[in-house]
Amino acid sequence: MSDFQNSTQPQRPGVVVTGASGRMGQMLIRLLLDSPDLRLVGALERTGHDWIGRDVGQAMGGAPVGVTVSDDAVAAIARAQAVIDFTAPAATVAFAELTAQARAVHVIGTTGFEPAHLDALRAAARHAPIIRAGNMSLGVNLLVGLTRKVAAALGTDWDIEVVEAHHRHKVDAPSGTALMLGEAAAEGRGASLDDLRTPAREGITGARAPGSIGFAAIRGGDVVGEHDVIFATEGERIVLRHLATDRAIFARGALRAALWGQDKGPGEYDMHDVLGL
Repeated sequence: MSDFQNSTQPQRPGVVVTGASGRMGQMLIRLLLDSPDLRLVGALERTGHDWIGRDVGQAMGGAPVGVTVSDDAVAAIARAQAVIDFTAPAATVAFAELTAQARAVHVIGTTGFEPAHLDALRAAARHAPIIRAGNMSLGVNLLVGLTRKVAAALGTDWDIEVVEAHHRHKVDAPSGTALMLGEAAAEGRGASLDDLRTPAREGITGARAPGSIGFAAIRGGDVVGEHDVIFATEGERIVLRHLATDRAIFARGALRAALWGQDKGPGEYDMHDVLGL
């Protein structure tokens, strides 16, 4: 029964998905079409994309669902209560301004932001809730909390390395999740990641600086996401690991965030807030 046919039930919050043709966009759309709590009201793609003007269900190879793919972000977002966005930094910043104007929840899974992008998102969050996370899975966010606690418990004689692997199409490195883990480790040590971070090594680098946090990135095949946080000292190592085998875990987390944010005021939130961690 549709929302209009059953007037005794509150209407489910409407969600716009950006980057509708992408792997994450299509997964979000499928989950929204089956969701008892949220409904799909818009699907956005860049101007000139061959999905523009088509029913998104048919564009995805299925039956029509009554939502046409559009490049008109203003019109789509104006009728939404939430926007779920896994695109690119510049696009996300543009969507954030429109989402803030609509006073809708902006769920951001985009990674690779520069400081100027983050400043723009911070400004948008003064007008509407923004929920941003480098990874939206429950397991990864538990791993972040564990990393913080282990780093706080161990001294700087324990070296910390974050190793991550992703599919060949990923364009940023380290991953947003790896940076989340690095930030958690730095917080556990009472410092800023900017002060402790060691980028990928090459050539004659010399010995590592005490207390530093190193990163390594692997790209290949269809790896969904693998993250290790390695704590190493003389004679022993501790390895915290998360393996993702289905990117649906990220999409489900994003839908959970969109629903959680419906009664929240303006501000910046993350998945620790959503999950009550």
